[in-house]
Amino acid sequence: MEKLQELIDKRQALVVEQQGMLDTAEKEGRAFDASEQEKYDKIDKDFDGLTDQISEIRSEADLAAKIAQDHASRQEKLEQRKAFLEQSIKEPLKVSPKVAEKAREHIESENRMFRDYRATEAYSDFFRDYLRTGIRDMRDMPKEVRDLQMDVDTKGGYLVAPEQFVNMLIKNVDNRVFVRQYATVIPVPNAVSLGAPALDNDPADPDWTAELKVGSEDSTMDFDKRNLYPHPLAKYIKVSNDLLMISAMNVEALVNQRLGYKFAVTEENAFLNGTGANQPLGIFTASAQGINTGRDVSTGNTNTAIKGDGLIEAKYTLKPQHRGMARWIFHRDAIKNIRKLKDGAGDYLWRAGIANGAPDTILDLPFDESEYAPNTFTSGLYVGALCNWEYFWVADAYDMTIKVVDQLYAPTNQTAYFARKKTDGMPVLEEAFVRVTLT
Repeated sequence: MEKLQELIDKRQALVVEQQGMLDTAEKEGRAFDASEQEKYDKIDKDFDGLTDQISEIRSEADLAAKIAQDHASRQEKLEQRKAFLEQSIKEPLKVSPKVAEKAREHIESENRMFRDYRATEAYSDFFRDYLRTGIRDMRDMPKEVRDLQMDVDTKGGYLVAPEQFVNMLIKNVDNRVFVRQYATVIPVPNAVSLGAPALDNDPADPDWTAELKVGSEDSTMDFDKRNLYPHPLAKYIKVSNDLLMISAMNVEALVNQRLGYKFAVTEENAFLNGTGANQPLGIFTASAQGINTGRDVSTGNTNTAIKGDGLIEAKYTLKPQHRGMARWIFHRDAIKNIRKLKDGAGDYLWRAGIANGAPDTILDLPFDESEYAPNTFTSGLYVGALCNWEYFWVADAYDMTIKVVDQLYAPTNQTAYFARKKTDGMPVLEEAFVRVTLT
């Protein structure tokens, strides 16, 4: 963590340096000269580079902690299983000593298998052979096709993975789609859809009345239902069998990185901008089923830029119960502009985290960046949002599945690799979200 704190300190020093340059220019009542502007812009680039490094270190630390937690959980379950089997052997059952000894040997054999088998070279060889052989299954064939060849360096392949590898693919998607880190994710393995009752309107206020009267009947309280229908997300590619046979590259790592990445960014785009038609309903899509235009805030902004007053308006449009869990979401272009905003005392609205684990903030609230957040600064368009992501629900019918088909493309000496998952998502309580728009 010493390196992380060192990067945070360097970044904070850049902020102080920029503040000094601005203060000097304002005090002298002048604009930056060419050299000052060049220096200020360079500090901007250095700052962004340090921010990327800080985010990467924090992400690696989070991943390491999750892996350690998963290993500990598996070890705990294994120890419980061992204790259960060993206790069963110790109990006075009517078995011969020879049978009991064989049971003990079986326990020890299972333990060795769990610890050692998947780390062996033999297993790695078997796995690579399995990639070349494949599974003869052509169900659920998607429409999109991408041919991969041995003689094109920029193209690679895909594979059917062992259980640990599939888990890592799922973890990659969770890491790279930031919404999943904060959203309510609900598996829906045995149903067509996910439905939840919603209280759209509370009863009206009670009536002050006399002791022997009952007040007026309420006609305000009503219920609705939020439905999520997981939609399929799929891709298949074809790989030259020659590439699979002679390649010395780490196929597992390549597939884990690239296909996991492509599924992740597709989900992120849908969670932010999806139309809700055969795909998730995004937070930047105005909809009576998700977030109405009544949650759009433009007061304080101009028709071309986000302003400090506009951010304050958006923050306090959110109820305090939601603000404690709320996070801003902006494109990096919007973050760049917000970094330059100041309050009436000349202090930046943006605050850099100055300690390990302390996030950067805007108006004391953390923020996330996404390439899929809107970044067109024109009148009437969305430029960001403030979200309590707990009320964005994600319904997964099943996790990513991968199939290999080696017969269909045998005439062209290719193996096809199919990846597919089924998911949906939408905001289920619009008061937990505020969208920032321009006037």
